[in-house]
Amino acid sequence: MNYDEFVNEVQKYDNDADVAKLLGVLKDWKLNSENVVKLKSTIERFFGHSRIESEETHNHLYKLWSSFSTSAIGNIGGMTMNERLFWFGLFEQFDSCKSEAKKQLIYSKLSANT
Repeated sequence: MNYDEFVNEVQKYDNDADVAKLLGVLKDWKLNSENVVKLKSTIERFFGHSRIESEETHNHLYKLWSSFSTSAIGNIGGMTMNERLFWFGLFEQFDSCKSEAKKQLIYSKLSANT
């Protein structure tokens, strides 16, 4: 499951106010300057402090997030740039960059320039 697939799964439960907030954070991440480390911290804090109405929904989404986080964020150091772009659904955004500076922002976002 890549980032976009996780977002699509979260969207199925966005009738819950807290899940809708989570969805907003997930969608905004692709557009802001936060890197994957900050994303992980933000989402982990969300699951720890949210009040998702259904415990079943909370457990389901957290299980998916944990699996994604372990596979994508936990292993990001050994990935090629293409693998990082795939896992986080950023191919189109990267390919549409008109300047090297914008590409550098995505490299930074995906911990690829450290």
